Amino acid sequence: MMFRLAYPVLLALLLLMVGWLVWQVKRRPAGITYPMTSELARLVRGNPFAGKIPLIARTGCLVLLVLAASRPQLYNVSREIQSSGVDIMLCLDTSGSMRALDFSLDGEPVSRLTAVKKVVSDFIKKRETDRIGMVIFGTEAFTQSPLTLDKGLLLELVKRMEHGMAGEKTAIGSAIAVGAKRLKDLEAKTKLLILLTDGRQTAGELRAEVAAEAAKALGIKIYTIGVGGMEPAPFPVQTAFGTRIIRQPVELDEETLKRVAKIGLGKYFRAADTEQLQEIYDIIDQQEKTEAKVKEFFHYKELYLYLLVPALILLMAEIVIRAFILRTIP
Repeated sequence: MMFRLAYPVLLALLLLMVGWLVWQVKRRPAGITYPMTSELARLVRGNPFAGKIPLIARTGCLVLLVLAASRPQLYNVSREIQSSGVDIMLCLDTSGSMRALDFSLDGEPVSRLTAVKKVVSDFIKKRETDRIGMVIFGTEAFTQSPLTLDKGLLLELVKRMEHGMAGEKTAIGSAIAVGAKRLKDLEAKTKLLILLTDGRQTAGELRAEVAAEAAKALGIKIYTIGVGGMEPAPFPVQTAFGTRIIRQPVELDEETLKRVAKIGLGKYFRAADTEQLQEIYDIIDQQEKTEAKVKEFFHYKELYLYLLVPALILLMAEIVIRAFILRTIP
């Protein structure tokens, strides 16, 4: 729920009220000339602040009335999206090699998977009108999320991704097959499969090129992204003396990824750091735009009664105080 004032311009009346209040405080009260006022003053007992109560009540009443007139409201917005649509299946590698610490965020070294999670989350947030699903793969490949418009769910699932959650090896062909299966029966104008990995196929019987041919026959366009540098990458290793960083080579099969992208009528990208990875997803985002018509429906809850009732109570309090408690001589 969000808050707004329907007529905020009426708040300008508060400035007039400030002037009125200053005038009320500084003006001389009505009175009569009487030669024995010094004697009468000795008879006065009580708190001198009491005489200001009617003015305070009236001021509070007027402030609340102005606020009520500006119509404070709570509201929410619902959307009806009409789109020819782009359906996107993200196939993300979580194998053991994604632990390599050759990426960085905010100047700090992070694992490849941590950098991927950040960039993928930003990509999901940009594609407001498209259905997106996720396939996680390692030794096995499985659907982490079917195609959905629920971006909150997708972002939470990305946040929960962990190294090795699908096994330590890399089943690229299986990942493409699972993603294509999720896209095959849909009627979207454009179907995309974005495959991200940092290695070569070391698990699964289905070759990546064969899976790509099947996806192409289903009208699915494939982008492939290879992550990681050319040099041996630093890996955290647990030893008897704590965590140590050692460098190990990671074999990225770029040739296979290029062939898969060519078969799928898409493109292959190489990302050696976080900035390049972000640029790649930005390029895909720009190339695969779709027009969408969005209708917004606003639902309002009026709050003026919560101000009007106290204002009337203060007005009645002032009338009662002036009439029966702090009476003045005419």
